[in-house]
Amino acid sequence: MIITKIEPQNNGKRVNVYLNGEFAFGLMVEIQYKYGLKEGMVIDQDFVEEVLLEEEQLKANNAALSYLTHRKRTEKEIIDKLKKKGFEENIIEKTLDYLQNYGLVNDLDFASSFARDKIKLNKQGPQRIKYELYRKGISQEIIEEILKEDDEYPRALELAKKKLPSYKNDNRDKIYRKLGGFLQRRGYSYDCVSRVLKELLE
Repeated sequence: MIITKIEPQNNGKRVNVYLNGEFAFGLMVEIQYKYGLKEGMVIDQDFVEEVLLEEEQLKANNAALSYLTHRKRTEKEIIDKLKKKGFEENIIEKTLDYLQNYGLVNDLDFASSFARDKIKLNKQGPQRIKYELYRKGISQEIIEEILKEDDEYPRALELAKKKLPSYKNDNRDKIYRKLGGFLQRRGYSYDCVSRVLKELLE
């Protein structure tokens, strides 16, 4: 097969490649330059498939980079996003390798940062943080690692003290139920909640 014509598309970022006088495929300009494609060049089907595979890989890499523009993502979030866009598993795996090599995706760093924000800014308990990280695809091993030294009690006690005045018109039993439910919904363990309630109400 002979490349008989290469013409730029309107956006200037892609080109149309013609083989033996007929349109064959479109390519990113970067791929054209990487493989040195030019008019008159003789190529075979294996070469075409290699070039198109490289094109698909670059598309996946660019899609992932765009997805990372707004905030950090987990490996699972990247995988799910690329699957929705129709990329094959082998392409997705290479994109993950690419992102990891440049330090753009790291589940341990993501989980540490996520937990730190939830603890400091939202005063969430470890159970809720664990659940949210699990939903984002973080492994149990990483979740346990980042939360192993978390002392939830002082945080829960501070939160409870701030919430307590809103129950001033309720009796003790009702306060016990409401405050306990509030803390559990925020992700604090049963033992921690019991300790806080004992501290404040007994």
